[in-house]
Amino acid sequence: MKKYLVEFLGMFLFVLVVGMVVIDPGAGTLAPIAIGATLMILVYAGGHVSGGHYNPAVTLAVWLRGRCATKDVVPYWISQILGAFAASYVVTYLKIDPTAVTPHIVTPHELNTVPSLIAEFIGTFALCYTVLNVATAKATAGNSFYGLAIGFTVVVMAFALGGISGGAFNPAIATGITVLHIEKTSNLWIYLVGDLAGGALAALTFKFINPEDK
Repeated sequence: MKKYLVEFLGMFLFVLVVGMVVIDPGAGTLAPIAIGATLMILVYAGGHVSGGHYNPAVTLAVWLRGRCATKDVVPYWISQILGAFAASYVVTYLKIDPTAVTPHIVTPHELNTVPSLIAEFIGTFALCYTVLNVATAKATAGNSFYGLAIGFTVVVMAFALGGISGGAFNPAIATGITVLHIEKTSNLWIYLVGDLAGGALAALTFKFINPEDK
């Protein structure tokens, strides 16, 4: 139960930061750094309890790699999604202008489907591949840089691909930004398909390259 709580709290704080730095007045062009730094902090803070996934695609990748119990997969996903929902409503309360004509905080982005799918797939693959190599591989066991590597993967991918897809690389983050109207509900499937596929391929790639690391 403690690890599910850690995943909930981590996802809550993660989405809270995303919403606060992305929605005006936010952090502008520095938003990817704030978001990546938040993930780094949360991985260090909760990694020893839950593994510090904070991402359904990462949970899928770690499970396929063989380092997450099957019984934990769905509870992790539920905890992560609930944390995203809870944070979204807090951000809405903190950011919404009660005097505004429209109840929405922002105008949802317009996404180009195929490029967005490709961007989310690549960004999530990079994140999950990094997680598997720095946080689950025997060759890097006990290292102190795993959180930094994971957080900065998000920073780099957000700068590189965020302008195309919004740079979620995380189905729970995608849920949060959909609730916050940063992205359209009709685009949610792009994140679910692209992100989960990227996580799955990262796991298969890791296992192919490291067949001896069971």
